[in-house]
Amino acid sequence: MPERYRLLAILLGALTALGPLGVDMYLPAFPAMGEALGASPAQIQRTLASFLLGMAVGQVAYGALSDRIGRRRPLFVGMGVFVLASVGCAVAASAEALIWLRLLQALGGCVGVVVARAVVRDLTDERGAVRMMAMLMLVMGAAPILAPMFGGWLMAAFGWRAIFWTLALYGTLALLAVAIFLPESLPPEKRRRDGPGQVVMVYLTILRDRRFLSCALAGALPMIGLFAYLFGSPYVLMEVHGLSPTTYGLAFGSNAFGLILMSQVTARLVRRHSPAAMLDRALWVQAGAGVLAFLAALSGQLVPLLVTFFLYLSCMGMVLPLAGALAMGPMGRVAGSASALIGSLQFGSGAMVGLVLGALGGASAGAMGGLLAVAGLAGLAAHRGLRG
Repeated sequence: MPERYRLLAILLGALTALGPLGVDMYLPAFPAMGEALGASPAQIQRTLASFLLGMAVGQVAYGALSDRIGRRRPLFVGMGVFVLASVGCAVAASAEALIWLRLLQALGGCVGVVVARAVVRDLTDERGAVRMMAMLMLVMGAAPILAPMFGGWLMAAFGWRAIFWTLALYGTLALLAVAIFLPESLPPEKRRRDGPGQVVMVYLTILRDRRFLSCALAGALPMIGLFAYLFGSPYVLMEVHGLSPTTYGLAFGSNAFGLILMSQVTARLVRRHSPAAMLDRALWVQAGAGVLAFLAALSGQLVPLLVTFFLYLSCMGMVLPLAGALAMGPMGRVAGSASALIGSLQFGSGAMVGLVLGALGGASAGAMGGLLAVAGLAGLAAHRGLRG
């Protein structure tokens, strides 16, 4: 891959990492935030749910906007909102205010996810898109490894509010990098001039494309398992199985490392193998890992549970770049809208996980393992059933 594309991938990966950073960095601060704001654990948990909801909803607007006015200007708007909302979170005086500010923070930050995928589609072919998206995963995948540890250090050294000040600084630096280094990838002659009614029709047309829908769901439905792990693993691994916070951090980081490793393996394999065939095989392996995770959860054995979590989450490093590239492949003039739909489906799954676990009375090993099994099987079934 040309050197300029590597530099571009680093910048786009940094933009895409806004979502994981916004989620993972403040997880160690939940108890301290509840104590400082006089809030219950459920109220603090809702700050995470509102962020995921904002990530799912906001992408739809940015997708159509980036197809109409180009990729750079929506980034300036969204990143500006993210920075201001992060400052608001840092000075929030109540849990209720923090919930709404987290929603606003996500509505701004989700622009990075939308535009990054659209820029990749603008500049590369299908195989090139897989390789670049794998590079995005390398940059973005570092966030789940480093963010909880860095967030815990910030909280211990400066208090939980320093986490949001850091996110505001990160957003400011990313905005400056966009202004200096990111060229406009959608020339004026390729932009759309749709009105509101036409925008709706564009989204409906994309959703009627069987190839797009099969690949988009193949990437989005397994995300249910990833979010189930995110919501449930602190309780299951630390409270039920007695892992220390340090050991839990190592387990969390090893899964993120597996995801990064598989994304780089994918970038090499796609040069010699069909992306569609690779995605199909990866989904089979992931579905099997999800079923085994459910059985391990029922057995109550820690080691099999950790191994199956690692297998399932590592497969995300192959599934996400392949599914994203294949879904975006035929979406040239509506790449922004297609990228928005993919992101909305993925982060919408996170909001759904929160609702399901709430209905089940909270996270448990059985519930988390069951969601991994259902998510893996659903992703495989959607891909094979809808692709025609």
